[in-house]
Amino acid sequence: MAPTIAVTGAAGFIGSNFVRYWRSAHPEQAIVAVDALTYAGNVRNLDEVRAEIVFEQADIADEEAMTRILRGHRVDTVVNFAAETHNSLAVLEPARFFRTNVLGTQALLEACRRAGVSRFHQVSTCEVYGDLALDSPESFTESSPYRPRTPYSASKAGGDHVVRCYHTTFGLPVTISNCANNYGPYQFPEKVLPLFITNALAGLPLPLYASTGNRREWISVIDHCRAIDLILTRGEIGETYHVGTGEEATIEEIADLVLDELGLPATLKTLVPDRPGHDRRYLLDTGKLRRTLGWAPQVSFEQGVRETIRWYRNNRAWWEPLLAHRRIAEESWQGGQEPTGALAG
Repeated sequence: MAPTIAVTGAAGFIGSNFVRYWRSAHPEQAIVAVDALTYAGNVRNLDEVRAEIVFEQADIADEEAMTRILRGHRVDTVVNFAAETHNSLAVLEPARFFRTNVLGTQALLEACRRAGVSRFHQVSTCEVYGDLALDSPESFTESSPYRPRTPYSASKAGGDHVVRCYHTTFGLPVTISNCANNYGPYQFPEKVLPLFITNALAGLPLPLYASTGNRREWISVIDHCRAIDLILTRGEIGETYHVGTGEEATIEEIADLVLDELGLPATLKTLVPDRPGHDRRYLLDTGKLRRTLGWAPQVSFEQGVRETIRWYRNNRAWWEPLLAHRRIAEESWQGGQEPTGALAG
């Protein structure tokens, strides 16, 4: 029998896409999906495969619970997607980010060590490296120094350092991947693309940060899942791999694509103040992943984004109930200060 894989953060955006991907690509392997079901976790994201997996509601910061789950299901491999990820919320509630992304990662690693897990993969972000100038010819490599600029990216950087120390100190077999901005179905409508799509479908303004020329590198969530698969099956223990496409877009280009696909006017775009610590640009050098593991993206940016827009247009029943749970009103940042009345409770 194939060993069991545990996926933490499995009811979130990337985690749930990975569970569905893994179920299809590796049907012989048992999957334990773990999620704390905080505001951005939605167990309905797993409906398509719920009968074929085991779901456990647990917080990765609960070492005893995680040890019990890993031992009880004889888990061999852990893929850690569990994280607080919303940059704007991190400005208002930094403590929750450090609790989950640093202390939670440490508790999960300790549970893996106690349960005898033979492979741990940490899903990280490009944001740990800080940002690049808009006209910079550089890109971040796996050896670039960590220079996080926000509570979110600092907490993810801290978690990565804990993963590496568990490898060097305790011999836990680990890999890490740093990924570009993901897009695709089942993303909670607080991140920029689903926020723009759901606002546009409701006839509401699309809030663009004042620094409209800031750029992000974008990747389809399915291309990301394929990369993690290759890292798990063929990657070298102790190594870090970058996952990106080289396709960049500004926030205004994202808004224009949404409005074009939905046939809506450009007048829906509205400028709002930048949030504190708003990074200018991220770009990953993915040569290592392409060269050593033979990975390449299969979904082009425009094709993938348009398909994502159509998914949200056709799945209102999924996202409309979630709007009441959004924690931040991006349009209400006041000159770089905390937004007024932005928290939903």
